[in-house]
Amino acid sequence: MALSLDHIHTTNRLGWLASFWGFTGFIAILVIALIKLTAIAIDSFNYSFSALHWLALIVNSVFMAYSEGYKGFQKGYSPRLAARLNYLHHHANLLTTLLAPLFCMGFFAAPKKRIITSVLLTVMIVLFILFFQLIPQPWRGILDIGVVIGLSWGLIATVFFCYQAFINPATCVDAEVV
Repeated sequence: MALSLDHIHTTNRLGWLASFWGFTGFIAILVIALIKLTAIAIDSFNYSFSALHWLALIVNSVFMAYSEGYKGFQKGYSPRLAARLNYLHHHANLLTTLLAPLFCMGFFAAPKKRIITSVLLTVMIVLFILFFQLIPQPWRGILDIGVVIGLSWGLIATVFFCYQAFINPATCVDAEVV
């Protein structure tokens, strides 16, 4: 009997560690990106904005809030990440604990389509980062303001869905774990 209780306590500790690392690792990625991009976005206001700049800022901000924040994070990525985090809390092993942020982001132990989507999304983000570095201010800052809005929305949505996943696991979407 003591052996099974030890196993339960060890598994529970591993699950807590895995879910903590999965959550904090992913949140750290968002926060670091937000800090770097916010500095660039703020710097854009050191330049004179024409009517075209202001129009681009407004259109891009609304577009990024909707496409990245609402559609991307709130309706897709954040609920799934929270569900995988909740799954990890109950089914962690050494590998998933060590790689918890990557597990939660769907890079492994997921359907082939999810893994491909995660990899392609990451490659696309890296390419955008490289491309944006070539754009001069204030245009780069204008684009980054939209990204900051989308990432901020994503950060809030992720925290909300992760909280929901632990308070009421029945609210979780399919974790897509294979």
